[in-house]
Amino acid sequence: MELDAGQLRALSAAVSEGTFEAAARALHVTPSAISQRLRALEVATGRVLLVRSKPVQVTPSGEVVLRLARQVELLTSDTLAELDGTAGRAVQTLPLAINADSLATWVLPALASLTDTCFDIHRDDEEHTAALLRSGTVVAAITTDPDPVAGCSVTRLGTMRYRPMAATAFARRWFPDGPTAHALAHAPVVVFDRKDDLQHRYLRECGAGPAQPPTHYVPSSADFLTAIRLGLGWGMLPDLQSHAAEADGQLVEVDPAGALGVTLHWQQWRLRSSSLDLTAAAVTAAARQHLAP
Repeated sequence: MELDAGQLRALSAAVSEGTFEAAARALHVTPSAISQRLRALEVATGRVLLVRSKPVQVTPSGEVVLRLARQVELLTSDTLAELDGTAGRAVQTLPLAINADSLATWVLPALASLTDTCFDIHRDDEEHTAALLRSGTVVAAITTDPDPVAGCSVTRLGTMRYRPMAATAFARRWFPDGPTAHALAHAPVVVFDRKDDLQHRYLRECGAGPAQPPTHYVPSSADFLTAIRLGLGWGMLPDLQSHAAEADGQLVEVDPAGALGVTLHWQQWRLRSSSLDLTAAAVTAAARQHLAP
């Protein structure tokens, strides 16, 4: 089986852009050309690779071929950069999957040092980012999964420490006797989104069982902090984010014994790519500086 580079580019563009029309604009061809290339790729592989929805969706077979397409793009871009004056230097774009709390605290300064690379950041919960690696959507991810995705290497980054925090007035009202099971069952809680299990993990570990307190969903790391600071509810905040508000008295620790650790790993495709290696080095160096061992 021989896979055509133009057909692989069409697959990658269709998934990235969401429609054949948008993929055609990105590649400066007609939508008909995109459709023909994708049909030829499906004939060559003997598999249905895309569901023709809006946006298009990759099938399990499509994920395998998409991963190859993205790897070819990465290596091609690195080759052009190495050729430099001969072929012209291309600005590399790396799609990464990063959890919101890492983005809000320590990752972006590390990426800012890489001036010759652009980043297409996919934000997702750290327990779900590995799925984006499996699908070929991203080339690297910060994840809680220590087991490498097929074709990937894994490096332990360190542990983010979270504590149950609340506004001072909120803590006085809802936890006058501390975080009892009864208080935790009734006190409003702030949760990032429906993938976020950290607050309920704390409830389980402190003996509150399957408590379902009133819940606010605030899917933004900065706004999550603001919601807790304003007294909407208590929530688990990383030390990297909560120290300043705690120091000036806006936040207090609900339970001094309630700290939880989330261990993070860096997973990336097992490729020799200078841009990917530089990104990995910057992220791991920042992790050593900001995360617990």
